[in-house]
Amino acid sequence: MQHLTRRLLHRRKGEEGFTLTELMVVIFILGLLATVVLINVLPSRDQAMVEKARADIGTLEQALELYRLDLNSYPTTEQGLEALVEPPAGLTRPERYRTGGYIRGLPDDPWGNAYQYVAPGQDAPFELYSLGADGSLRGEGLDADIGANS
Repeated sequence: MQHLTRRLLHRRKGEEGFTLTELMVVIFILGLLATVVLINVLPSRDQAMVEKARADIGTLEQALELYRLDLNSYPTTEQGLEALVEPPAGLTRPERYRTGGYIRGLPDDPWGNAYQYVAPGQDAPFELYSLGADGSLRGEGLDADIGANS
């Protein structure tokens, strides 16, 4: 019995831990699993961000339409989207501005940038858009601008 205990406590040299080959196989398998997960998850996340930007723009458009119905005009570029949260200075009929504003707060786009607003727009009463993932005008794919013209 004592011999067996001593033998268990004192393993022979080379029997301790994992071999380098075993560790490399485990790391390789973990790398493959991580790659499969990233390939399947990242496109869904990117598409979800684009859809969130479109939904935010739709909400802001509705608020702009309500603003126009109440005050007979859209906010100017200088007044910006902030006019949907707080009444801008210089309103001709401030009593027509809705108590509490038209939205609770201005959202940022999914990439952390402010939504862009220009009124009047080139071909519409206003332009409302996100600059996309790259945060600059134009682009393709995820970097494309996401917007709406009314």
